[in-house]
Amino acid sequence: MKFSHLTADGKANMVDISAKAPTAREAIAKGRVLLGEKVFQAVCDQNLPKGDLFAVARVAGIMAAKKTAELIPLCHPLPLSKVEINFTLEPQDFSLQIEARAKTVAQTGVEMEALTAVSVAALTIYDMCKGLDKGIRITDIRLVKKSGGKSGTIILE
Repeated sequence: MKFSHLTADGKANMVDISAKAPTAREAIAKGRVLLGEKVFQAVCDQNLPKGDLFAVARVAGIMAAKKTAELIPLCHPLPLSKVEINFTLEPQDFSLQIEARAKTVAQTGVEMEALTAVSVAALTIYDMCKGLDKGIRITDIRLVKKSGGKSGTIILE
C-alpha cells in the first residue's frame, strides 16, 4: 500500500490535487461524550455554570472545521459550503452524541473537517462540564459517511 502523503523517499508531502476537478463532497462524523448521571441531569436542566452548552459547543465545532488546515499539517484549506453540528442526549447511558456534517465543492474531501468539528465540540463540552465532574469521557469519534470524489459514497455506520 502506498501512502499519498509520503514521497518515494519517505518524506512528508502535501498531496498535489491541482489536476483534480472540483466536485460536491460531504462528510459526516460522530462522537460521544459520556457525561455521567450528575452532569447529564445538569445538561438536561440547562443548569451549567458556564452557560449554554449546545450553543457554545456548536460554534466551537464550526470554528474548528474552518481551521482544520491550520491544525492538521498536510490538510488542504477548503472552502466550506456548510458545517452543521447536532447533539442527541442519550439517557440510557447518560451520554451526549455529537454529529457533524461538512460540505464543500472542492478537489478533495471534507472528512477531516467533520472529524475536527466533532473533536472540538466534544472538548468544549468537556471544558464546560468539568467543574461538575472530571470523569467525563470522550469516545467513539469516527467518520460515518462520505460522498463525492473518486471513491464515491462510503457508509461506515
